[in-house]
Amino acid sequence: MNEIIQNLLALAAIVLSLVFLFKKFFWKKTEPKKACGGGDGCGCH
Repeated sequence: MNEIIQNLLALAAIVLSLVFLFKKFFWKKTEPKKACGGGDGCGCH
């Protein structure tokens, strides 16, 4: 019984670490692009 729990916890740790690495390196963030300067009205220039 303990061996099954140990294997499940190890598998969960591996899956969580792979998900973390995937999100860190391959996940594309969708940030709104703000064009600062000119007549866009942001007031920074």
